[in-house]
Amino acid sequence: MRIAISGLICLLVLVGGLSAQAGHDGHDHDGHDHPVEKDSGAHGEEATYDPVSTIMHHIADANEFHLFGEVSIPLPVILYAPGHGFTTGLSSMFHHGATAVDGYVMNHGRVNRIADASFPEGHVDLEGEGHHFVHESEDGESAYVMAGGKQYMLDKPSTLDGGLMGGGITSFYDFSITKNVLTMMLAALLLFIIFGRVSSAYKKRGDNAPSGLQGFLEPVFVFIRDEVARPMIGEKHYERFLPFIMSIFFFILVCNLLGLIPFFPGSSNVTGNIGVTMVLAFLVFLVTNFSGNKHYWEHTLWMPGVPWWVKLFVLTPVEVLGLVIKPVSLMIRLFANITAGHIIILSLIGLIFVFGNNGASVGGAATGAVVGGLFTAFMNLIELLVAFLQAFIFAMLSASYIGAAVEDHDHHDEDHATDHHHGGAYAEKVAHH
Repeated sequence: MRIAISGLICLLVLVGGLSAQAGHDGHDHDGHDHPVEKDSGAHGEEATYDPVSTIMHHIADANEFHLFGEVSIPLPVILYAPGHGFTTGLSSMFHHGATAVDGYVMNHGRVNRIADASFPEGHVDLEGEGHHFVHESEDGESAYVMAGGKQYMLDKPSTLDGGLMGGGITSFYDFSITKNVLTMMLAALLLFIIFGRVSSAYKKRGDNAPSGLQGFLEPVFVFIRDEVARPMIGEKHYERFLPFIMSIFFFILVCNLLGLIPFFPGSSNVTGNIGVTMVLAFLVFLVTNFSGNKHYWEHTLWMPGVPWWVKLFVLTPVEVLGLVIKPVSLMIRLFANITAGHIIILSLIGLIFVFGNNGASVGGAATGAVVGGLFTAFMNLIELLVAFLQAFIFAMLSASYIGAAVEDHDHHDEDHATDHHHGGAYAEKVAHH
């Protein structure tokens, strides 16, 4: 239990740190692409409903937790810029984007920095209407704010490609507690409480039959142990990695389930954030490769019994590439499946505004509510299954990769090697479907 808790703390810190900064990736820049219509769905303003920008706004991370209408929960903002120092406070200090603070502005729920060094320090009122204080430039490639009748350009959001395909790298570091980070902290707190109670129940009840929360979680724990960790990693090594596999599984599961709750403290798209899934996949990559034995690296880098030129020009490059492809596939699979589910549900809800012509047609809105509501209820049931399934698949593939790295290759026991190979192939097949 202590090992599991320690692993979960490390996992949370790593994921949370990157998630806060990862909000400045492709999701963040949609605020620049859709400057006016974006707030129509998010803040209930009288404007043309833009389903694409509204959906992207809701699945993106933010520095505040929007509840309804004009009500939102401010979150801690911790910003650092080289040569400028730290700027801290609550996101409410930006007054929903109407005020710039030390050269930072709130852009559709996320913090951006003004690139112009001549912008005044302290609190500065911005020029704009409603929530539209960030304006898009004529070329559509950047954004700016107006203050004192002067135009100031904003940093382009950070992107994974470093700006090669658009975007760039921001001039500051964001260590803020965003709504995704807050949800991960809540997930960790829930897991501490749940497993703390289960641990106490085991100590009190001893060998008696489990009941209550203990009885509910024990079948899940036993299933992951006996159907995932043990067959994928092997009888000899599975106990070593069981705390890591369990932490991964339950962390992803709880985050997925919290994301299905349509109101606070749920609704965050945690595992639909590419930064979160990247860190989870990177942890699997580290555990797998640092645990790899001699036979694993021998069969990866310089396979025995194969001509040297085949190894050098064909097999070794492919195997080395596979070391990267495996965690990347983990990252994309979880991110894509969870994000797709949120987009479908939000699209179905958006039928109310589309059919109702943004309030002009009551009958159309009622039709959209009936059609969208029925399909949304059905999709929520599917998403509940996906929440468990994606956590299971991530844990199963992680265990499969670790098992391949620690497997004891006995050349006189071909049956064992064949069985393990078939187990890995089965894991990939299940994940694919």
